[in-house]
Amino acid sequence: MSAAASRTSSELTWRSAVILAFSLLQLAHTSGQSPALPPPLRPPRPGFSFPARQTLNYAVDWRVFPAGVVAFHLESEGDLQRVSVTADTVGAVNLIFRVSDRFQSSFNRNTGCSESFSKQIVEGRRQVNSDLKFDYARGKAVYTEKNLISNISKHQEADIPSCVTDSLSAIFYAASQPMTVGQSFKLSLGDTMKTIPVTMKVEGREEVQTPAGKFQALRIEPTADAGVVKNRGNIWIWYTDDDKHTPVQMRARFFWGTITFRLTSIDLK
Repeated sequence: MSAAASRTSSELTWRSAVILAFSLLQLAHTSGQSPALPPPLRPPRPGFSFPARQTLNYAVDWRVFPAGVVAFHLESEGDLQRVSVTADTVGAVNLIFRVSDRFQSSFNRNTGCSESFSKQIVEGRRQVNSDLKFDYARGKAVYTEKNLISNISKHQEADIPSCVTDSLSAIFYAASQPMTVGQSFKLSLGDTMKTIPVTMKVEGREEVQTPAGKFQALRIEPTADAGVVKNRGNIWIWYTDDDKHTPVQMRARFFWGTITFRLTSIDLK
C-alpha cells in the first residue's frame, strides 16, 4: 500500500471512530418511514426531580487514544428542561479529522415529552445545521436542515405519537424511570423521519471508576429495531445507583474497537 493510500485509510478509520463516538449522543439515529407509531412516553416517576442546573463533563477515548471531550449542560426553565452539549475532538484526532458539534434539546419536566432537538455539525469539511420540532397539536415532527457548504436546504414532516423523546433528551429522560436489575422499560424516540421504540434493559450493578471518582452504578443497554446500533455493535450507559441516576459512563463497542465516555467532573453551575 502506498503512503498516500495508507494515510487515507487511517483518516477514514479515525473519521468513522470519531463520528460513531459522537453518535452516542444520538442513541438510535434512524432514517426512513416508520411502519407504525409506538406508544407515547411514560411520565417521570413520582418524586423524581431533574437538575435545576448542572454540567457533566466527559473524556472520550477510542481504544487507548484520547479522542475528544464532551460537556452536557442541563438547566430548568419553568416546565422545560433544557440540555445543551459541546462535543470536540482533541489531540491527534483533531489534527486528522476535526469534529466540533453542538446540540440542544428541550423537554417537559413533568411529562418527559420532547419539544425540540437542534444540531450544528462541523465534521471535517461537513457543516450542517438542523432543527427538529415536535408539534403535538398536529401530531407531526417537523425537520429542517441546511448544508452550509452546498447551501442545500431540506424540510420534512412525519407523524408522531402524543409524546416522544429525542436522541439527546433520551439520556436524561431515562434517568427519570424506575431502574430494576433484570427488568426493562421502553421509550419512544422521535428522530428525523421516524419514531421507534427503544428498549432500555437494566443488565446489572457494577462499580465504575472514572476520573470523577468511583460510583456504584446500574448498567443499561439500549436496543432498537433500527439505527446506529442495529447489527453493528452494542451501547451501554452506566447510571448511578441512587435516586438521581446520573450517567457517569457511556460506551459503544463495534467490531473495530470500543469508544468510552467517562465522567471527569460535575459542576453545579
